Amino acid sequence: MDRREFIKSCFSLAAIAGLTSFTKSKPLLGAQSEPEKSKMPDLVAVRNGEPGQMFDSAIKALGGMKNFVKKGQTVVVKPNIAWNSEPEGGGNTNPQLVSRVIEHCINAGAKKVYVFDHPCDNWKTTYKVSGIERAAKDAGAVVVPAHKESYFEEVRVPGAHTLKKVKVHELILDSDVLINIPILKDHDSTRMTCAMKNLMGVVWDRRFYHRNDLHGCITEFCLYRKPDLNIVDAYYVMLRNGPNSRSKEDVTKKRMQLVSTDILAVDIASSKILGREPENIKYITYGKERGLGVTDLNKLNIKKITF
Repeated sequence: MDRREFIKSCFSLAAIAGLTSFTKSKPLLGAQSEPEKSKMPDLVAVRNGEPGQMFDSAIKALGGMKNFVKKGQTVVVKPNIAWNSEPEGGGNTNPQLVSRVIEHCINAGAKKVYVFDHPCDNWKTTYKVSGIERAAKDAGAVVVPAHKESYFEEVRVPGAHTLKKVKVHELILDSDVLINIPILKDHDSTRMTCAMKNLMGVVWDRRFYHRNDLHGCITEFCLYRKPDLNIVDAYYVMLRNGPNSRSKEDVTKKRMQLVSTDILAVDIASSKILGREPENIKYITYGKERGLGVTDLNKLNIKKITF
């Protein structure tokens, strides 16, 4: 077996394909006692609901947000707010999902919830047009900018070959919990943008990534900090010409969501939803080599929920 076939087998494509077949279950609403640890899912896959509704079910299946956010903690919620694009365009994270995540954090006892991104388009415009600024503020979060280098502090990345130092937004350094809410979509440089790549929005010099092994830098940032929870927005999915297509023909309404603490496993599962083979996305392969998470999805306890 050559290296390519070995990597492909490690990604357990049969298990990934299984995520597209869901068993029908009743919506999970309201409070729930904490599930037994042996029954706690490693990944929750939800489909055919609205963004907030799907997250309610997913976080309940994971024992509630109190499993991730403790009373008095400070939380960073990191959506994708990179583009001057409305929610239906599939360029940014759905504001309804961002709002619901914030509400769960506050209900869990968070002292403060911050929301930001280092966008590609003008930050004031993207924050407004995406709908995320208003949704986040209405839900009780503090929305902060990330357009000045002075907001970032340099850190060292342990074990990195390329990204040995990087300037990270100060709130990543100061907060207790990091919740990553990427949107799943096509990307012209990496074939896919999702959980791992969404963390480029917490660093200052993205140009360094593009000049010095983009996939390697995406992977190596996770050696410094992995999110405590990853919530993949696959409600509107940009299938082609990403990351900022302006054509409605490139976007499909999949109404799906994946939630997991495992950033690599959730990216592998997401790649199949997008119609990509995970072994063809270099940063996923690098993540496997770096041991960033589980690559054999057959080893995960996956909870599937359909509305």
